[in-house]
Amino acid sequence: MRPQDGGRERALEPFELFAIKYGRHEGRTGADNFIGGDDLHEASSPLDYFVWVAKRSDRCFVIDTGFNARASKERGRTLLRTPAQGLAELGIDAAQVDEVILSHLHFDHAGGLDDFPKARFHLQDSEMAFATGRCMCDSFLRHPFDVEDVVGMVRLVYADRAVFHDGYREIVPGLSLHHVGGHSAGLQMARVWTKRGWVVIASDASHLYENFLKARPFPFVYRVDELLKGYKSALDLADSADHVIPGHDPLVMSLYPPVTDALDGIAVRLDVAPRPHPVSGGPA
Repeated sequence: MRPQDGGRERALEPFELFAIKYGRHEGRTGADNFIGGDDLHEASSPLDYFVWVAKRSDRCFVIDTGFNARASKERGRTLLRTPAQGLAELGIDAAQVDEVILSHLHFDHAGGLDDFPKARFHLQDSEMAFATGRCMCDSFLRHPFDVEDVVGMVRLVYADRAVFHDGYREIVPGLSLHHVGGHSAGLQMARVWTKRGWVVIASDASHLYENFLKARPFPFVYRVDELLKGYKSALDLADSADHVIPGHDPLVMSLYPPVTDALDGIAVRLDVAPRPHPVSGGPA
């Protein structure tokens, strides 16, 4: 359900919002990214890997912590830079970040926990229960989790550095979390107030634009019905389809402007309107 903002957002300081590309996965086919995808007739469909930053004068939130070098090697992904290195390009010291939002606990979203020694980590109750419960006895469901990341999160719980949420939660005015499940049992999206309106960081609620715009589900899924509802929720929470940011689409890097010329291909601004593109919902 869309929160009732009631015009309150006009008085809020907007967040600056950034996507930082830290990794890449080549060699994927249509069948790898869509249920019912066609290897013969669909073009190759690589994935990019991102972390996100929402920053304003009083707060800085990092969304997800990426994967590490070990996972990159074990899973055949290309690590272009660590998320901490990407943050440093924006002048943000990961060691000083005090708030991290984890969309979910898959290896590519919760693999850099140790790079944030001062942070509290926001996640859904249901994601922690899923990652440590009986579903992990199934090799298919546990495949995208890394046991060391999950154990690391347990240690953070015992260190009083975990903040659990159950469904919807406004963290601060202008930033709220929304449980959608689907891809993982406790997956959550972040809704962020920016100078161009409400932007939704969908993370893996939708890997690609085509997943949510054409209701073509990503193949790795815990519950398809929740995944499809999540596509609708993202559109409902955002000001338009152009305000939804998918979790792994390489188009993000071409639709949005680089933070600076030197960061072209590394970090883009999401608090400005994207370039028109037919897949993103705008005109060609």
